[in-house]
Amino acid sequence: MTTFTIHDVSTRSGLSEPTLRYYEDVGLIGPIDRDESSGHRRYSSRDLDTLEALSCLRAVGVSIEDMRTYLRNRARGREAAAEQRDLLLRHAARIEAEIAAQRARLGYLREKAAMWDARDRGDTAAEAESIARLVDAVEGLGVLR
Repeated sequence: MTTFTIHDVSTRSGLSEPTLRYYEDVGLIGPIDRDESSGHRRYSSRDLDTLEALSCLRAVGVSIEDMRTYLRNRARGREAAAEQRDLLLRHAARIEAEIAAQRARLGYLREKAAMWDARDRGDTAAEAESIARLVDAVEGLGVLR
């Protein structure tokens, strides 16, 4: 059976060595086998597969608790497919909301820059148009109520 060192797994999964240790400490993985002579962790191919999945979940901002749920559902297979789908779609909705918020911020910054550009050029008509668009941009931010 092929085993991997913590360094190997870190390189392959993209997770840092402290994160790998943490994931073992909080019970997301493991317990990880140890080399009898050195006591160093020795990860199996199955451990690596699990950690690669966790790395992807971490990259999209999934919480530790939802990672636990994901792994439990994964182990249950098809009977948990609907729960797995719902968990992932819940995170997709969160990311969509984050994207919308970022787009609103970007729109505000661009309109504010356009206003200052018009002001710099002395173009009062363009500045007035930009200010009118800024009202919508500020509403999109949802900060002033």
